[in-house]
Amino acid sequence: MAARLLSIGLTTLDIVGRPIDEIPKGGGTKLIDAIVVVPAGTAGGTALVAAKLGLPTAIASAVGDDGAGRFVRQEFERAGVDTSLLRTHPTRPTSTTILAIRSDGERPNFHALGASLFAEADADTMKAACAAKFVHYAGVGGVKLNGGPGAALVAAAKAAGVTVTCDLIGPNAKTMAELETVLPYVDYFMPNMEEAFFLTGLQNPRAAAERFLRMGAKTCIFKWGARGAYVATRNEETILPAHKIEVVDTTSCGDSYCAGFIAACDRGMNVLDACRFAGATAALVAQAPGTLGALVDFDATLRYQRETPLRDDA
Repeated sequence: MAARLLSIGLTTLDIVGRPIDEIPKGGGTKLIDAIVVVPAGTAGGTALVAAKLGLPTAIASAVGDDGAGRFVRQEFERAGVDTSLLRTHPTRPTSTTILAIRSDGERPNFHALGASLFAEADADTMKAACAAKFVHYAGVGGVKLNGGPGAALVAAAKAAGVTVTCDLIGPNAKTMAELETVLPYVDYFMPNMEEAFFLTGLQNPRAAAERFLRMGAKTCIFKWGARGAYVATRNEETILPAHKIEVVDTTSCGDSYCAGFIAACDRGMNVLDACRFAGATAALVAQAPGTLGALVDFDATLRYQRETPLRDDA
């Protein structure tokens, strides 16, 4: 079955341990409840969750020619993700993150840069992007994507009638310049609220959204943690509350939100209903360690959304 979603950009191997509230002194050992090893990243995590939700998905990224890269590829394929565009870099290691999840769900982490930072928009990736129904562009900041190639890819996809979503990872002082070239082709811009405030220098959601809308984004969806999500078009704004949950691990909640949104749109939901489903997806992921958390499938997530109360105190 051809991929309906092509997820492009950062792919990592995540090594998640919890709970880790302190590091043992010297060479000491401390027993913890769980260690999970799983593909992740703004592209990789979205691809894995989307496939779990039943959406035919392909990943366009890069891993190293190492054990971590072989594991990532194997886990994607086991989940049904098409890895034909997951390149193997001959000299760079697989991008890897160690996450020490605290008892409160916060996640200090240690990241080793690697191959996915050098993912490229080659001819095969461009062809796949134009043939998909959705392109999730998580390549802003990529060495081989910034400065033209990434923007050309999303422009070609948009011209082919593809729905384009865009998320960020670690935005910096150069990010806005790249977004100027990308956002005119983006239907749904999906950073978290902290990133939106950082990039614009503003502390008001509407003002921040208007900045990105003027840059070309059609709709802004700001993920807002325990407060839920903020959705803005040129004419409307909506705040959608999050579900009441006991947080275990916030790793990949943003990536899973994007995946849930795209999977819901693929099923014909309107924007706000897709955001509600995305919130339920993220809530399930937050209740167990790793990229997939407590996620089961699309139908179980839909039931969870309908049956689980929303927060009224955020």
